[in-house]
Amino acid sequence: MHTHFDFDFEQMAVPFAMRPGLARLPDDACPLTLLRPDSQLFTEKRKVFEANASRHCVPGFDPSPAIDSIAARTGNTWSRGLFDEKMPLETAFEEDFAVLGGDTGTLPWLCVCVPSHWAPEDKLGLHFDAVHQRVADSAALRAASMQLVHLVTAGACWERFVWTITPSPRYDQHPRRHARAAWPAAADAAQFAAQCFLRAERQTFFPVGRGTRQAIFAIRVMLQSLPAAVDTPAKAERLHDSLASMSDAVLAYKGLTEAREPLLRWLKARAP
Repeated sequence: MHTHFDFDFEQMAVPFAMRPGLARLPDDACPLTLLRPDSQLFTEKRKVFEANASRHCVPGFDPSPAIDSIAARTGNTWSRGLFDEKMPLETAFEEDFAVLGGDTGTLPWLCVCVPSHWAPEDKLGLHFDAVHQRVADSAALRAASMQLVHLVTAGACWERFVWTITPSPRYDQHPRRHARAAWPAAADAAQFAAQCFLRAERQTFFPVGRGTRQAIFAIRVMLQSLPAAVDTPAKAERLHDSLASMSDAVLAYKGLTEAREPLLRWLKARAP
């Protein structure tokens, strides 16, 4: 069973562009989602946690204030006191987490189970700019990296969304745990799309305490079969136009080069 998929297709840029896309949230917002134990996401996250592969920390960094900040955003439903007992952070929430330091612009701590084709251990301690070094069409994003770091670590709450299409039904797409899934061999566009999934991420930032110049970076992965996600002509049109406007570099980065043509045919048939 997949978790609830509530991605807003209006978050798809037309024309597509790699951009921050940050939106301010109310300061008392609680951008976390409790994880259902009967979900596929729970099963996958627990497997990574039990393999001791979820957490990565720069030597000497204390993540306790960050974990306390996560607990403070959830009321009484979860507390750090359960951390070493029966409800680890990994399986308490749908979100994965990282700490972003405002003074250094680096990631000193990560608690990530279901990355999207990136290895958390390779990002530990890196600057925000270096983390996005290989992202296609990201020159403007990287040029403004420190301004963005200062913005999201200044004490306010922010959110952004990213999305892609994948042939894999897995949440965990760590490149060294799982080989990239192959696209369907079906020649018919409808059969091709039926074997694909829309993968979206809600990424949020909220402060670690007051005056720390640190922020929690929370990543909630949502996954749904493509035909179920694209359930209206308006959604088909939006996805078609965004996908059609992607540059060759973005298509290659997202692994969509081979899939774009059959996906566009399928979406065009479903659009108004």
